[in-house]
Amino acid sequence: MEASFSIFLTLIAVLAATVLLAKRINIAPAILLLLAGIALAFVPGMPALELPPEVVLLGVLPPLIYSASVAMSWREFRFSLRLITLLAVGCVIFTACLVATATHYLIGLPWGVGFLLGAIVAPPDVVAPLAVARKLGLPRRLLVVLEGEGLANDATTLILYRFAVAAITTGAFSFPKAAGTFVAILACELAFGLAIGWLSLRLRQWTRDPQVEITLSLLTPYVAYLIPAHFGGSGVIATVACGLYISWNGPLLISAATRLQGIFFWDLIIYLVEGLLFLMTGFQMRAILEKSKAFPLAEIVAATALVMAVIIAARFVWVYAAIYVPRMLSAGLRKRDPAPNWQWTFVVAFTGVRGAVSLAAALALPFTMMSGAAFPARDLILFVSFNVILITLVGFGLGLPLVVKWMKIGKIGRREHIAEHEAELRARREALAKALASLDAMTDDRELSDEVVKILRARHESRSNQLPDEFDPEVDVSALGTDLVRELIKEERKFIHMQLRDGKITDESRRRIERDLDLEEAGLINREYRRIPL
Repeated sequence: MEASFSIFLTLIAVLAATVLLAKRINIAPAILLLLAGIALAFVPGMPALELPPEVVLLGVLPPLIYSASVAMSWREFRFSLRLITLLAVGCVIFTACLVATATHYLIGLPWGVGFLLGAIVAPPDVVAPLAVARKLGLPRRLLVVLEGEGLANDATTLILYRFAVAAITTGAFSFPKAAGTFVAILACELAFGLAIGWLSLRLRQWTRDPQVEITLSLLTPYVAYLIPAHFGGSGVIATVACGLYISWNGPLLISAATRLQGIFFWDLIIYLVEGLLFLMTGFQMRAILEKSKAFPLAEIVAATALVMAVIIAARFVWVYAAIYVPRMLSAGLRKRDPAPNWQWTFVVAFTGVRGAVSLAAALALPFTMMSGAAFPARDLILFVSFNVILITLVGFGLGLPLVVKWMKIGKIGRREHIAEHEAELRARREALAKALASLDAMTDDRELSDEVVKILRARHESRSNQLPDEFDPEVDVSALGTDLVRELIKEERKFIHMQLRDGKITDESRRRIERDLDLEEAGLINREYRRIPL
């Protein structure tokens, strides 16, 4: 137990150091974490650490999917739903079929094994490429499409994966039955996820206790995911539907205290889960290499190269077809939603990084079939899957900034960001004006003195006066005085601490004052995060 705890602390320390290094050299943390995990796996004396697939599929995936869904806009997701569906369902099936065909005819894998391998390596990851894409200031809709695809395609791949494993182990497969089951699973999970989202919000509103509400928010993705997964579904669609429902309806039902505490709680949870996941993915390299010794090196290299070529080609072909063919066939669609430029489409096609879901699916493969015979090509599938993850994560992760810079697509995103902040400024000003206009009506039926009403009015007018007259993206954040405000807050903290030491205020008073100062400083950080990438 002591040794296991020491290893866990070592992983946490490596995680923090690697993420810090990644920020300093401006590389996606997922890339360095994967490489750090590989390096740690071969450190002399380091025990072999296996990544149980059920930990990823049942323990890690639900909170990752849920948090990303809650952070997504339902309105933007719905607007791009057609393209997201074509990518999350169509592209996964198309890629799996191409991989099966290529591996069957070129390296002799059985059809079922080839399709299984294709289903495992077909879905792009949602975490790693978006961590890079957000820093590059890409157009908002492009980010929504990539994130929506990354969330939903896991459902497609897990369902196809289970069909393929069942077909291989039992030797029986019915396409009409599988297609019907696929549609039924999606429909049932969608309804179940919406129901869980509705129930979660009502329970959280009823409790009105931040700690209990945050606990319920942590349980919500597991309830939405595990129950459908237990009955043979994927659990992914239910979790996505639940998260989107809460994203759209939660702002008016979740209290401010819960929201403030929940943001910090979930940020920490996702930071640790994602970081440890990529570290542990790298750790699997040692065990996978040992298993690969049963296959000739030339066979492994050929299989990896073939699968890489197929998944890259399949994604480019499908993405261009999914974006341009529907518009060629429908004049109404062309008018309602004009086709994006070729650079936008190329970036979507290029962002095909595979992640831990593919590795977890490969690790979860059974060792034997129903007949008792060994599962065919299990170790080969595992090694090829890991190689695909490593190559796409490092290669595409490092190449995406260069592609975006070469195509100058960041300029489009910058214009969108400017328009977004201008709209935000107008919304803030109009919201304050609306509140002031409602003040008199709210105080008519309350016994409040004129002095109290005057203070309330002055408070809102002061907030309104703090807003700039217009948004200027060229003005640096430091020029807005945030550094000076931090220094002033620091001086306030020192004075409050001296007051406490001198016995002039109590600890409870000091904590209340510190909370107000913390909220003000957190507001400064929030404004810095909204800075336009120049």
